[in-house]
Amino acid sequence: MAVLLTRPSPDNAASGEALRARGFEVLLAPMLRVEPVPFADDPDADYQAVIATSANALRAVADALARSDLRNLPLYAVGEHTASVARNIGFARVVTAKGDAAALRDRLLDSLRARELKKKRPLLYLAGADISRDLAGELGQHGLEVVTQTAYRMVALTSLARAVCDAFARDEVDAVLHYSRRSAAAFLEAVRNEGIEVSALAVPQCCISANVAAVLHEAGAPQVKVAASPDEKALFEALERALPSRLA
Repeated sequence: MAVLLTRPSPDNAASGEALRARGFEVLLAPMLRVEPVPFADDPDADYQAVIATSANALRAVADALARSDLRNLPLYAVGEHTASVARNIGFARVVTAKGDAAALRDRLLDSLRARELKKKRPLLYLAGADISRDLAGELGQHGLEVVTQTAYRMVALTSLARAVCDAFARDEVDAVLHYSRRSAAAFLEAVRNEGIEVSALAVPQCCISANVAAVLHEAGAPQVKVAASPDEKALFEALERALPSRLA
């Protein structure tokens, strides 16, 4: 029996190892592929800080950042995973929020109130092509100017490997882990295309947030579990709660 991990590469490798360390067998089924978008650095822009809500955004423009002075600026990261990638790229001053865009917005506004940020200088937001929250607009309501630059897009995969389909057919999947609304939606499309929707949705669907869980609820999944906070540790804890017999 195994846990199906839908997280995109390359993050799925580390997630898979972490699950195996907890005693789970793992099947990798990334439902999205990261596609970088050409990065246009503006050397004349007077940015005061960089914002990143995804490690993928930083990886996508890592080569361009290596030739840029942007790494000398503070970087505000949505969570510790994104912060770690920022440090590896060379950002020395990294401010970490508590795992979601709302927390990052609040952390930026805290810095504004503390006068660590100024209203008259723009922030550079490295973002994906599909943004689920208008972070720039929300910050703009408080007087912060945000320049959004698309760094990558996520391309949905609409099929599953034969080994994954066979595992569902043989009832060898214990649960499915979902990290984003888009990957959850891609998973649903794939299992429908493969004709395995009933068996795929019958097992616990463990989601990193209520926003992601809504996609599975709408599809009629009977066992949807939500992490207590939007981070992988909490997601794994939700998985363990969903499969108590595995811990006996």
